[in-house]
Amino acid sequence: MSRPSPAAAQPQQVVVRVPGSTSNCGAGFDSLGLALTVYNRVTLKRLGASPGGGGGWLARPARESDGRAKDMVLSAAKAFGTLARAGGFAFSFEIEGDVPPARGLGSSITVIGGVLAGLNVLVGSPLTREQLVAIASHLEGHPDNAAAGLLGGFCVARCSPDKNDYLGTIRITLPNTLRFVVASPSVELLTKESRGVLPSTLPYFDAVKSINSAAYLVAAFATGDYARLRDAAGDFMHEPYRLPKIKGGREAIAAGVAAGAHTGWLSGSGSSVLCVSEAANADKVGAAMVAAFAAAGVPSEVRDLAADNVGYVVEG
Repeated sequence: MSRPSPAAAQPQQVVVRVPGSTSNCGAGFDSLGLALTVYNRVTLKRLGASPGGGGGWLARPARESDGRAKDMVLSAAKAFGTLARAGGFAFSFEIEGDVPPARGLGSSITVIGGVLAGLNVLVGSPLTREQLVAIASHLEGHPDNAAAGLLGGFCVARCSPDKNDYLGTIRITLPNTLRFVVASPSVELLTKESRGVLPSTLPYFDAVKSINSAAYLVAAFATGDYARLRDAAGDFMHEPYRLPKIKGGREAIAAGVAAGAHTGWLSGSGSSVLCVSEAANADKVGAAMVAAFAAAGVPSEVRDLAADNVGYVVEG
């Protein structure tokens, strides 16, 4: 007679790697996202039944430095439990990796996405990736980083105009030879604070010009005609209000383009700026961007990244 498999068939611990991302991608405000080859890892470990509260979930940081993410982690767990109809339990979490916080590289989605994907594994994987993107989009308020971080690639994501519910994503795979050179000044800039500088209304033709730029940029990525990216990222919706707050940011983008990049943009809400370049020019572009920040008296670090076309990965 065969023995029944132990209850521990469900894993007690999981490690999820989630890529960082750049969002908006010029004029694609809250719609365009691109996963990049810079990563955070989220480790979740079951601790047993929750003593109650928090919707049945109890999240404990494994390290003191993870404590500031506790509210974000618990919100993700509660939202996951609602959609997955999963009973809550206590778990510890640990976050480590190379995605800097508050630099416009999707650090919050690496945490939210890692928690959602990890809990999904711990309860038997009842939800699809698209359902996880829907939860993350709801928590973030927009789908650009959520889609990129969980699905990978260059993502055109959409939400319903009435309720802002996630509707889906069209993904475009990008080659490793296309580089995304990111210069990050030593200044943290929270998305919530950065949204506070945006106007409540826009001039009509500013919106028209942004729509034109966003459509052209997507077409260039979709067709692989990357030389068409030059001047394709012109934005009139958020960069005119955010870039002036980042000393040296506009100059760094201009310097990267002058050094051979196709185009550049403010990554997310900042403070990082990014230039799109062929691999052969990436070093020169990065050096020019760092020099521009230095000329403005702002230290920065540069990352030569490619597109991550995979999204999150369960590593163990």
